[in-house]
Amino acid sequence: MPQPAVHALIIDDSRAMRAILKRILTNAGFRTCEAVNGLEALERLKEHDDIAIALVDWNMPEMNGYEFVKAVRADPNNKHIWLMMVTTETEMSRVVKAMAAGANEYVMKPFTDEAILDKLQLLGLVAA
Repeated sequence: MPQPAVHALIIDDSRAMRAILKRILTNAGFRTCEAVNGLEALERLKEHDDIAIALVDWNMPEMNGYEFVKAVRADPNNKHIWLMMVTTETEMSRVVKAMAAGANEYVMKPFTDEAILDKLQLLGLVAA
């Protein structure tokens, strides 16, 4: 019996970026849902209890990616969710801040399909 597809949440205020990430993830066998900011993403987490990973932009209106990461990690029900920052924020201080808040991986834009897939492989979400 085949395994159910891993469910991924794509959080970015750019429709084009969501489309790019959705293509990479669906080609790798993931199911996806989307949100345009952190507040909407928290709603998606309530709607879908099977989300395994969230790919999170930093700079978004309403609630940014850093605030989203902190909110997710503050809720014990979300401990199982992998969080991958996918952002233009390249300063090492931002990387450190995101990881300290609970992000598991950090990918800087622009990125290649392989960069995303490599990180998903490191997290054990795609086969080698």
